[in-house]
Amino acid sequence: MDSRKIHTRMIRLIENIGPAKPGEQPDCAGKLELSYEQRVKGRLLTRDDQDREVGMFLQRGRVLRHGDLLKSEQDEIYMVTAQTEQLSQARCDDWETFAKACYHLGNRHVPVDIGDRVLRIQPDAILEQMLVGLGLQVASVDAPFNPESGAYSGGHHHHH
Repeated sequence: MDSRKIHTRMIRLIENIGPAKPGEQPDCAGKLELSYEQRVKGRLLTRDDQDREVGMFLQRGRVLRHGDLLKSEQDEIYMVTAQTEQLSQARCDDWETFAKACYHLGNRHVPVDIGDRVLRIQPDAILEQMLVGLGLQVASVDAPFNPESGAYSGGHHHHH
């Protein structure tokens, strides 16, 4: 009997084809649950939901978003899901306070996940203190992190 290991080939993901169209349920060969830090990278070695080795070889400069579909060299589709992470969530009741908070965070080029008078950032004591000083209530939450992609990035937009 041959005692050599059977070597499985790494799945190579080479193209981000964006999110599924509304109402479309793509036939996916697998899912990749990735943190925000992993979704920023164009090159990554990871494992899919079936514990298969997956290498991402994507165009750099575009952050993967929750629901993005990636195509493999064999034309199989893999879906990206945003991993739950520890985040700082700030909320307030009035739009003026909220707008000021978004302005100050944007002025610092901080990735911000923006909802209806609620925003999420990666934990940062200095920024949290600033938000409290502006009048927002800040708490730690576990949630997926999907920050805005930026006005000049050419990415797609989302809402909570």
